[in-house]
Amino acid sequence: MTVSMSGTGHATSFVELRRIVAGFQGPLPGRSLFQIATSFGGFFASCAAMYLLLDLSYWLSLLLAPLAAGFLVRIFIIQHDCGHQSFFRNRIANDICGIACSLLTLTPYLSWRRQHAGHHGIWNDLDRRQSGADIYSSCLTVGEYQALSPRARRWYRVTRHPLVANLLLPPLIFILLYRLPFDMPPAWRAERRMVHATTLGVAAILITLGLTVGWGATVAVQLPVMALAAIIGVWLFAVQHRGETVIWARNAEWSHGTAALRSSTWLDLPRVLQWFTGNIGFHHVHHLNPRVPNYRLEACHARIAALSAVPPMSFRAAMRSLRYNLWDEDRGRMVTCREAEPDRDAKAAG
Repeated sequence: MTVSMSGTGHATSFVELRRIVAGFQGPLPGRSLFQIATSFGGFFASCAAMYLLLDLSYWLSLLLAPLAAGFLVRIFIIQHDCGHQSFFRNRIANDICGIACSLLTLTPYLSWRRQHAGHHGIWNDLDRRQSGADIYSSCLTVGEYQALSPRARRWYRVTRHPLVANLLLPPLIFILLYRLPFDMPPAWRAERRMVHATTLGVAAILITLGLTVGWGATVAVQLPVMALAAIIGVWLFAVQHRGETVIWARNAEWSHGTAALRSSTWLDLPRVLQWFTGNIGFHHVHHLNPRVPNYRLEACHARIAALSAVPPMSFRAAMRSLRYNLWDEDRGRMVTCREAEPDRDAKAAG
């Protein structure tokens, strides 16, 4: 099989590409431990500073919320790597670390790991969207959208509007919905138990904080930090499979190699944002091989021509990509809801 990328002029064997990328998949214990120390240490230090600043000014304290949220996003990336068994060589070490992260990210480790593993098997596959696994990029085709009633089309537009999907919903999902096994089948017994265990663990941490620094201070610090981290995290994973150049395919034409390079992006972030997001912007590398630790993704991208030839998505383009919510099968590209309105051409002609 050959992996091709239109516009890059590059083609290579997918089997060969996977073999080369596999050379980067081994975790480096020293770097993993250092990332834990800087991420957890930075989060705890920034939260402590916020609590101390409350006595001076709440608004001054709130200025540090983005910093604390950035460290929390980095902790989420560690949890993400643990779920892929890529952060440590030992499965138990990965699971212990992932569970510890989950008590801060509010994201139940086992259930998120299982759902995310499902995403890695079907992302941007038009015929497997209804599995419930592809929660990051799932969309309708233009034909499906135009077949909806006017009311259903309005609901689709409202729920996917950037203000709703990327600002209002993420905090509700992480703070409230993840406290219950709302979307898990009964057969997921271990995952359902982990949801309740995570909720109890989070409650214990919040009660300890409330009794130590006060309930008002706990809410004043933790709520904005968690809300910001949720917004950043959802945006980060959503834009990795969005944008005008990202492709979808029917199952018969879908392949892992092409989907990695054409249906997941290289999000080219400023250096400081790349650090806080744990290099997850090199998402095309991650999808080629989820066992590559986040701190080795950039080196893998830089040293393999087929990966560095993938066109980058800038921060500005990533923000624009939030508008693309439909796949146009006729034109072979993502489009906005405005472009797909059934009466748009008629209005233009009138």
